[in-house]
Amino acid sequence: MKHGIILIGMLLLLPLSKLKAQNLLTDRVNVQLKGPVLNELVKQLEFQTSYRFYYDEALFKNFPLNLDLKNVAVREVLDKALNGSDFHYAVFENAIFLTKHVQILTAIPSKQTAETKINKTLKTVPLAADLSSGNTPMSVKKENKLANTPLVLREVVITSHQASNVLGTNMGVERLDIKTIKQVPTVFGEADVLRVVLTLPGVKSVGESSTGFNVRGGSVDQNLILFDQATVYNPSHFFGFFSAFNPEVISNVQLYKSSIPAKYGGRLSSVLELNGRDGNKKEFTGTAGIGLLTSRLNIEGPIIKDKTSFILGGRTTYSNWITSMLPENSGYRGAKASFYDLNLSISHQQNDKNSFNVTAYLSSDKSNLATDTTFQYQNRNLSLRWKHIFNEKLYGTISAGRDEYSYDNFSTYKDDIDYSLKFSIAQTNFKTNFNYSPGNRWSANFGTSSIYYTNNPGELSPLTNKSLVMADVLSPEQGLENALFVEQTYDFSKVITLVAGLRYSFYSSLGAGAANIYADGLDKSDANIVSVVNYAKGKVIKTYQGPEYRLGATFLLNPDLSLKAGYNTQRQYIHMLSNATSMSPTDIWKLSDLNIAPQSGSQFSLGVYKNFNSNTIETSVEGYYKKINDFLDYKSGAKLILNHQIEQDVLPTQGKAYGVEFLVKKPAGKLNGWVSYTYSRTMLKTDDVRGSNSINLGEYYPANYDKPHDFTFIGNYRLSRRVSVSLNVTYSTGRPITLPVGKYYYQGGQRLLYSERNQYRIPNYFRSDLSINILGNHRIKQLTHNSWTIGVYNLTNRKNAFATFFASENKLINGYQLSIFGTAIPFVNYNIRFK
Repeated sequence: MKHGIILIGMLLLLPLSKLKAQNLLTDRVNVQLKGPVLNELVKQLEFQTSYRFYYDEALFKNFPLNLDLKNVAVREVLDKALNGSDFHYAVFENAIFLTKHVQILTAIPSKQTAETKINKTLKTVPLAADLSSGNTPMSVKKENKLANTPLVLREVVITSHQASNVLGTNMGVERLDIKTIKQVPTVFGEADVLRVVLTLPGVKSVGESSTGFNVRGGSVDQNLILFDQATVYNPSHFFGFFSAFNPEVISNVQLYKSSIPAKYGGRLSSVLELNGRDGNKKEFTGTAGIGLLTSRLNIEGPIIKDKTSFILGGRTTYSNWITSMLPENSGYRGAKASFYDLNLSISHQQNDKNSFNVTAYLSSDKSNLATDTTFQYQNRNLSLRWKHIFNEKLYGTISAGRDEYSYDNFSTYKDDIDYSLKFSIAQTNFKTNFNYSPGNRWSANFGTSSIYYTNNPGELSPLTNKSLVMADVLSPEQGLENALFVEQTYDFSKVITLVAGLRYSFYSSLGAGAANIYADGLDKSDANIVSVVNYAKGKVIKTYQGPEYRLGATFLLNPDLSLKAGYNTQRQYIHMLSNATSMSPTDIWKLSDLNIAPQSGSQFSLGVYKNFNSNTIETSVEGYYKKINDFLDYKSGAKLILNHQIEQDVLPTQGKAYGVEFLVKKPAGKLNGWVSYTYSRTMLKTDDVRGSNSINLGEYYPANYDKPHDFTFIGNYRLSRRVSVSLNVTYSTGRPITLPVGKYYYQGGQRLLYSERNQYRIPNYFRSDLSINILGNHRIKQLTHNSWTIGVYNLTNRKNAFATFFASENKLINGYQLSIFGTAIPFVNYNIRFK
């Protein structure tokens, strides 16, 4: 992985040789390199050890290397690589800093120390490095007297991935570290990964606190959400009010919107990759947090020191106290909401060539909105990963896992009609991923993927023996998805880099099961069923396959300006069926089969990337055009739950999406954040055989999540070392809705005549949030470090519309508007870090 560095303020300039402070760099590695390939050296060392490098990529772009070392210490590798040059390295814990002409000191040398101007007594002065993972203190030793003039140490700020937006080959990629995520104000003050993802250009949702997100015109089921390579089907708690991911166990987040690597497939629009942290291999530490509605606790430490570590985290809620205080006429007084999630990660470094990781994740929800229906759902994930270094040019990862999502909703309205409604989907996967780098101009990534799906699309049963509800069970589904991929990156010159990849995927719908055969050229209905074919267990019902292309080019016009272009195609063999505006606990997933074809899509994108002020300010403009085929929309009045012939109520739909995204970002410094604006459109058109069921007479209509204008401002300002202020401002066009445009009388009552689908919009959305972050003292030797987060969500008290609906009351039609948060919501959180 490449890391950039920018040092802000004064570095300590002293006539010292290269530093090897505190950490002796004794891990043994194998290295074989020749040419200006420092980035490749960093990649190999980071893969073989737990060290992370920080440096200014531009300074080392043409740094020559000629190394052929086997089973040597990292210290020896760096000494040989930097010998006789003006470059230096310094070490603090697992961080290695590379600099030119200057050195970073992690300890004051003997005979030198700092002196306070107040009382002239000697004190330990901490040197802070603001890494992407947070503020890391660096110890400074003290002596009994000063030998030279005292030196005042100022802050050193280190930012990772500097200039990667210009120099990197990927486009449409957004990266967030956990520190940035924690700074953004969210409802109830809980750091929320998904809410911050929604502030990125090209990412939208249908409304406030809705589950799921839409990327560049894609639906919510077209996003692949991976947590340590495990697929998470429902990424939220309590209908979208909270993210299902514990921020304390996450290291960083990457969102691929355009240049999706060939190793990823199965979704059309995006890949959201959440990478968990490894536990501390040196000592036991932990964090805890207490909020108005949730609490969390995380513990980490070594199992075998310097070799095996763990991290265990958990969250839960106690929100029922606040729902009991709601007004009687709100309709939600007495509502109950409970959820929890648990994370366990174990990492083991066997030797220089082999490391192993185990990640387990469980989330569970049980909620009742003061009605007779209780919703409960769970995510369960387990992933195993083995990293192996074959030689200095080839390394790879082999992983396996099991991912499950299920819900079990039940109603207790009346004994004789009480019911239970269940759904579940599971996938077992096996993946290989190899990287081959024979030289500094060409590299390749290749591997395989295999996923076996088991889907139980619905089961209705009586809740008790008193219930008269008739049991109804849909036939289970099975499917096997396999893929091969290869992707190559080649530097034609210093200014042109090309990326070409191919992923070929195969999908087979498997028995046991029955399939309806319909007459050719006619719509799918009971009247047009020609026959029903039964398939034995494991028998192939239908096979789909096809290539998925990845093409990209980067033109480096100068060190801080580049032009990029990309084209990719995707195939998706699984669909989410929902007639709700956003994801809900009653949605079901459907595998492609004989009568429902997989989705496919293609996207072309073009972008310009420019950095200013020594790469401290990043700007970009990206445009895209996307085509979507065989997306599933629904007939008016479609029944999606417990439908044995679901293919009769869905319509194959074509779509197009296009837009332009503007981003200005300042990732580090006293004032940091970003401003983004997106103009985009998403239009759909049904492709009905006879036209009798076409939506909007077969013409294009806006998707439910089509929101042309979207503006976001995220700002963080550090008032002092302990106090910072964060502001979030969001504006977007209201989403489309279908409204009544006329009325008529039928059987003595008033009836509504509706417009074409999605021809109108709810009011525009605007919200601003404010928070203040207060850190405790910075003493190093203390049992706990604490902080407070205080703020207000929806600062302007705006009643943003989530939905509009109409009800017939006393034979009259009345319209209503629903707001999720119709008032300002104050919040406070107390956080503790201990060791």
